Amino acid sequence: MEPPEHSPNKKSNQYNPYLKYGGLAVQLLAAIGFFGWLGYLLDAWLGIKFPAFMLLFGLLAFGGMMLQVYRSINQDNN
Repeated sequence: MEPPEHSPNKKSNQYNPYLKYGGLAVQLLAAIGFFGWLGYLLDAWLGIKFPAFMLLFGLLAFGGMMLQVYRSINQDNN
């Protein structure tokens, strides 16, 4: 009879989804913030009073990150 194996990675596997999706949340916030800031700079440089590029870049970043989240979740289910 063999002794039960003690896996040092068992505890890290328990927190792996939290780290993965927590990282995706940080990436989402960073992407929206960064591209929103770039849009703000472009609006200021062009002299546009309505924040058109800030909204456009922020929405595009949000859409791209949602696609990445979808792919990540879809990959976990396969």
